[in-house]
Amino acid sequence: MKRVTLIFTMIALLVLCGAVYAKDYEISKKAGDLSVQVNIDKNPPVTGINKMTVAIKDATGKTITDVAVAIDYGMPAMPGMGAMNYKTQATLKGDKYLATINFSMAGPWSINIKINRGDKTQTVKLNVDIK
Repeated sequence: MKRVTLIFTMIALLVLCGAVYAKDYEISKKAGDLSVQVNIDKNPPVTGINKMTVAIKDATGKTITDVAVAIDYGMPAMPGMGAMNYKTQATLKGDKYLATINFSMAGPWSINIKINRGDKTQTVKLNVDIK
């Protein structure tokens, strides 16, 4: 009996250690000549507060820090429920842009990251399934 308890305890510890070191939700996309790396601190993203990091590089691989980054996110209308649409601004910290996103319910969400540089706007479109 003690051996079985010890084995289950070891398995539980291994599972918990794996959850603690789970990798962020990560996706790379192109927006015109820009490469955009998006990270969300939970994998998979969950209902409630999620922290998003956006890193932007030009065609030569140089980090871009002179843009305005706006994030529009929402969930389409469903039977008995209207569409949900939210907006937030990302702020520059170091060489990355940081934003907080609050997903109000589980399901499919779309995220549009708008990168404004001068008079030019480029958009990265993502679809995520919130748990």
